[in-house]
Amino acid sequence: MKSLFALFLASATTLGAADQPVFSGPQPGESTSAFRAVDIIGPGAGQERDPITSNAGAPTALVFVHGLERSMLPLMRAVDQYGVRHAERLRTEFVFLAEDRVDGMERFGRALRSIQLKGRSTLSVDGIEGPGNYGLNRQCLLTILAAKDNRVHANFALVQPGIADGGRVLAALGKLINDPNPPTTEQLKAEFEKGYRMNRGRNAPKEKDGRMTEAKKDPFPGAVPTDETLVGLLRRFIRKTNDDQQVDAVLAEVRAHIAGRDDLRRQAQDGWIRILHFGDRYGTDYARNRGQAFLNELQESK
Repeated sequence: MKSLFALFLASATTLGAADQPVFSGPQPGESTSAFRAVDIIGPGAGQERDPITSNAGAPTALVFVHGLERSMLPLMRAVDQYGVRHAERLRTEFVFLAEDRVDGMERFGRALRSIQLKGRSTLSVDGIEGPGNYGLNRQCLLTILAAKDNRVHANFALVQPGIADGGRVLAALGKLINDPNPPTTEQLKAEFEKGYRMNRGRNAPKEKDGRMTEAKKDPFPGAVPTDETLVGLLRRFIRKTNDDQQVDAVLAEVRAHIAGRDDLRRQAQDGWIRILHFGDRYGTDYARNRGQAFLNELQESK
């Protein structure tokens, strides 16, 4: 059984692409002004610095992180690894945003020690909104700026970032450093799938002393849907930035999507069992209450 983690990564896409454009941060041609941030980990942990001034106009991937979900890690790693490969020409700055400075340092510090990004990772001293004159949109989990000479050359305001955004982001960064062949989305997806298969192989049954060991079992109740649309709707449902109307709107889309389909109704039931198992880790209080009512409805209609 695939884990919630694995399937959310594998099916990561940018949601809302068909909706009206979303804006976050300075637009192409506008300046990247100085701001203060604190190194989260590393030798300078706890020390303030200005990512703009310290990079002195060098080509920079400036990544503002409003929230950290596992589904966005493949894209963050793709940007990070591209920066590592071209470290002599490209700077990579991850700027995390949090309501509380102490909580943000602790929470993102734990996450960064786990995901091990190579780029500089800092926490904005300006709170959850980030630097005031940047105009960041809290609905965007990632705002990625491709900057050079203290000017924005490309802006990516990503509400639900995923590996599908990788090709165009790396293409913009490639232009900054005159790289004619940055990885494409297809190459990034293939690389991710290869890593995913290798990880699954580690958990598969293995022969030991002439006997097969058991495969690692999924320890959580329910299951992640195999239907990609349903996975996307689940991911939207568990966002902590949702208001009550957004939660109800997602549930309405789910009902419309699974109508008349027993297989999808079963997948939805398993999916809501899974996310409700994690309690306040996912979604708002309102979402969890509405999700439980929706699950009851699905179970009663079997």
